[in-house]
Amino acid sequence: MGEHQNMGKCPVMHGGETAAGHSVMDWWPEALNLDILHQHDRKTNPMGEDFDYREEVKKLDFDALKKDMHALMTESQAWWPADWGHYGGLMIRMSWHAAGTYRIADGRGGGGTGNQRFAPINSWPDNVSLDKARRLLWPIKKKYGNKVSWADLMILAGTVAYENMGLKTFGFSFGREDIWHPEKDTYWGAEKEWLAPSDERYGDVDKPDTMENPLAAVQMGLIYVNPEGVNGKPDPLKTGEQVRETFARMAMNDEETAALTAGGHTVGKCHGNGDAGALGPDPEGADVEEQGFGWKNPNMQGKAANAVSSGIEGAWTTHPTKFDMGYFDLLFGHEWELKKSPAGAWQWEPIEMKEEDKPVDASDPSIRHNPIMTDADMAMKMDPKYRAICEKFMADPAYFQDCFARAWFKLTHRDLGPKTRYIGPEAPQEDLIWQDPVPAGNTDYCVEATKKKIAESGLSIAEMVSTAWDSARTFRGSDMRGGANGAHIRLAPQKDWEGNEPQRLDRVLKVYEQLSAETGASVADLIVLGGSVGIEQAARAAGYDVLVPFNPGRGDASAEMVDVDSFAPLEPLADGFRNWLKKDYVVKPEEMLLDRAQLMGLTAPEMTVLIGGMRVLGTNHGGSKHGVFTGREGQLTNDFFVNLTDMANAWKSADNGIYEVRDRKSDQVKWTASRIDLVFGSNSILRSYAEVYAQDDNEEKFVKDFVRAWTKVMNADRFDLEQYQQ
Repeated sequence: MGEHQNMGKCPVMHGGETAAGHSVMDWWPEALNLDILHQHDRKTNPMGEDFDYREEVKKLDFDALKKDMHALMTESQAWWPADWGHYGGLMIRMSWHAAGTYRIADGRGGGGTGNQRFAPINSWPDNVSLDKARRLLWPIKKKYGNKVSWADLMILAGTVAYENMGLKTFGFSFGREDIWHPEKDTYWGAEKEWLAPSDERYGDVDKPDTMENPLAAVQMGLIYVNPEGVNGKPDPLKTGEQVRETFARMAMNDEETAALTAGGHTVGKCHGNGDAGALGPDPEGADVEEQGFGWKNPNMQGKAANAVSSGIEGAWTTHPTKFDMGYFDLLFGHEWELKKSPAGAWQWEPIEMKEEDKPVDASDPSIRHNPIMTDADMAMKMDPKYRAICEKFMADPAYFQDCFARAWFKLTHRDLGPKTRYIGPEAPQEDLIWQDPVPAGNTDYCVEATKKKIAESGLSIAEMVSTAWDSARTFRGSDMRGGANGAHIRLAPQKDWEGNEPQRLDRVLKVYEQLSAETGASVADLIVLGGSVGIEQAARAAGYDVLVPFNPGRGDASAEMVDVDSFAPLEPLADGFRNWLKKDYVVKPEEMLLDRAQLMGLTAPEMTVLIGGMRVLGTNHGGSKHGVFTGREGQLTNDFFVNLTDMANAWKSADNGIYEVRDRKSDQVKWTASRIDLVFGSNSILRSYAEVYAQDDNEEKFVKDFVRAWTKVMNADRFDLEQYQQ
C-alpha cells in the first residue's frame, strides 16, 4: 500500500483514549465504579507531594493582597468593562456561586476546593460570565502565586467587594486547598439537559421537601432556584417555598435566607439585554481560540450593559454599588407588576417610580432604567414568614447588616470546617454553633495506665472497636464535619441513631464515663483509645504484637454546643464496614459503601483492608454473622480474604438479599454473606486487592495496613495532627 494512501489518518484512536465521553467501562454500565475513591489522585496535582498550602498561605502578605483586591474592584478593563465602573457585583456572584453549591446532606459542593474552575460547574447556565470574573482575578493570582489558592481568592473576592461597597464584614479565613481535576463523581442530578423541568427531581414539584436527596438546587445547572419562578412560571408564594427548602438544604434558616437574599441583591444587577439563544458554547464546549471563555455573545460584544446571563435585566436598587437599605426601600415601597426582559425572561418591575429613584444604566449614567425584582425577591414580600423577618430588618438596619454579614460568613465558610482550621488575621474568634465547637481536651494523663483500665473493664473487643468506629465514621472530608473529637456520640441526636445501637452504646459509655472521672481522660479520647486496645488485643491473639498510634487531646462537647438539626444529615443510613442497612434502598449497598468511604477520605485499598478487619473482629451491627468468614472471630487475621477467594467454596443466592457460602464437596453452608461482602470477590479491582491480603506472605502486611487505615479514620478530624491528613 502506498504511503500516500495513509495521509490524513488520525495517528491515535480518535474518541478512544482521548475523548472524555468514552470509557472502556461503557460496555458495562451497571459495573461498580470505584473512580470516586481516587478522583483526586496525586498525579493530577502539579504542586508535588512536599507542597503544603496551609503552611504556605501563612507566609502571605495579607495586607498587600487585600489592598490589591480593593484596587481591582474599580479598575475597569476594556476587554470586560465593569458595571458602573465597579466589579463588586460580579465578584460577589462568583464567590456566591462557588460557595452556594454546598449542600448539608453530604457536605459536598461549596467553595472550599476551587472547583468552579472545572466542569461541570464552570459551564453551568447559572454561571454565565463567571469565567470573566476568574480571569479578572488572574493577575492577582499570578502575583501572589502559591501563597494563595484559587479557592481562597475566589471567596475573598466577594468579601472584599462587600467591604469596598460599605459593609462591615464578619471576617475571613484562608486555608482552602485547590483541587486540580473535575469532581466528576459528585452527583448533581440525573437530568441529561441543562435546566430540565424541576419536576424531574421532585416526587411532587408542589411539595419542595420531596426533592431528591442529596440535591439542593431546583434544576440542573442552577445554584438555588429559578429566578423566574417554579419551572419559569412566576408565583412568589410557590417560589418562596422552594427558596425555603433549597436554603434549608444548604444549612440556612429563614432569617439567614432572607438576609442573604436582601443583602445579595442590594448590590449589582441581572443581565439580560439581548438574545440568550445567540450565546455561543459554554467554556467546556468552546473551541481552543476562546482560551477558556464561553458564552460568546454577538450582541454589541455582549459586554457590561449588553451582557446576557440569567436573562433577567436590571438592578435591584437605586445605588447598586453601595451596601445600603435600598433593597427594602424599593421592594416594600412600591407595587410591582410582571414584565418581560429584552431576553424574554419574566421579571417584576415597579408600576410607578420617580425617575430619580431609578438606577442609572450600567454603562451610560445619562440613562435610567426601572429596577427589577425576581420571583424570589417578591417572595420576601409576599411570604408571611419572610415578610415578618424583612420588616424586622427594616426597623433595625444595624441588625440587618450584622445578620447579613454573619450569614455571608457562614455561606462562604460552611465547608471550611471547625474554627481550628481558620488562618489569617481576620479570622473571627467568636464560637459559632454551626462550626461544631469542641473544647480543648486534656493531655495530662497516663495513656498506658488508662489503656490498662480499659482492658480490665470487661468490655469486649467488638464493643470497644464498634464504639470507636461509630464515633469516628461520621467524619466527612467534604465539609470537615463529624468525627470522634467532641464525643458527640454521647449526645442527641447521635446517641439515639439506630446505626449506633443505642443499648450497646449506653452500656459502653457508662464504663468510659466512669474511667474519665478516674483518669482525667476525655470520653472522646477513651472511645478512640478503647478501639486501640481492642485492636491490639485482637492482633496479639493472631500472633502479631502491634501498637496502634494514639494522640490524646480530644475534647468532650456539651449539649449546648450541638446544633441538633444540622447533625441529622450525618446519620448513617448504611454502614458497609459494619454490614448494616437501615432499610432497603434503590441505591445498591456497595454504592453506598463507596459514598461513605469517599466522604471519610479512604482509598479503595484502605476501604478493602478495613472491611476485612472489621468482619473478623466481630463488629457487625447487631452481632450479625454475615461476612464473618472465620472460625477465629476476635482475632485480627486475614481470614476474610482467604476464605472469600478460596475456590473450595461456592456462592449461592438465598432469600432477602443474603448469600450462602457452601462447601463445594459437601454442599454444607459454611457462612452467610451480604452484597457488600461478595463485591470484594466479584469486582475485578476489589478482588485484586482482596487477593493481595489473602496471600500467605501478606498476613503481617494485612495487620499493619489495617492499623494504618484505622488510625487515619480515628484521626481524620484531628486538624492539629497534620501528619494524619496526608
